[in-house]
Order: sequence, then structure tokens, then C-alpha cells
Amino acid sequence: MNIKEIQQLIKFVAKSGVSEVKIESKDLKLSVKTGVSGNVVSHTEPVLVNAQPLVQSIPSETHSEPEKTQVSDANEADHLITIKSPIIGTFYRKPSPDKPNFIEIGDSIKEGSVLCVVEAMKLFNEIESEYSGKIVKILVDDASPVEFDQPLFVVDPS
Repeated sequence: MNIKEIQQLIKFVAKSGVSEVKIESKDLKLSVKTGVSGNVVSHTEPVLVNAQPLVQSIPSETHSEPEKTQVSDANEADHLITIKSPIIGTFYRKPSPDKPNFIEIGDSIKEGSVLCVVEAMKLFNEIESEYSGKIVKILVDDASPVEFDQPLFVVDPS
């Protein structure tokens, strides 16, 4: 199991709401637990077979990657612009739970318009558009973890 697969498993566990997942085979032990505060803690114990680590894949039905499909579809049209996350954190579409979303699909935006907030270490960072145009797609679900440079929005600048 490689690092990317472990990260995908951690994201899956965090989104699913379960508190613990254990995967054990004769050559690999992996345990992912969420703490009381919702923080994800992972621990692996690789076991070597004939001095070579075992590499396993997570079955495709246990995780899905709709964002990659949507991004590749959006990038087929050369004139569309993808706005990416400048930081790691949790993506929120609204400034607070009782307020409306910053933007919706079809909204026109201007350079400097606030698109969302990304919370990192209890700080809420407003993500502003560097482009003017129309929102074509929103690639991330509300309250989802995002990584640096992960596509968030697709904008039609025309």
C-alpha cells in the first residue's frame, strides 16, 4: 500500500464518520482511527516478506474520485479556467452555517470576489478569485478536506 492509497483511506474514514478502520493481512497491518475531536490518527506496521514490502491496492469500490473525472472533463474545453486551493485545510462554501453560500453554479464573479473559505488550524482563510467570469462547476463538497493545489472551481472567463 503506497502513501497515496493510505491518504485516500484516511479521507474516506474522515468523511464516512466511522471512528476506526483496521486492515490486516499476513503481510500488512493498518489502523486508522479518528480521535474524539475528529482528528484523524493513522498508524501502520509494515511487515516484510522476503525483504520486500508488500504493496496492495484498495479496491476501487471502497473509494471514488469524482473530482478527477470532473476536472478532466472541464479541462477538455481549453477556454475554461480551474481555480485551485492555495492552502491545505477544510473547504467551506459559506462564511458560517446560518449564512448563504458565497457562490453558486452559474454565478458571475469578478476578480477579487470571495469564492469560499478554507479553514486551516482554526483560521478561516477567504479564497478570492483571480479571474472574472462565470462559475461552471464546483468540484469540492462543503466541509471536505482539500489539499494544496487541488482544483476547487471551474470558471468560464468569457
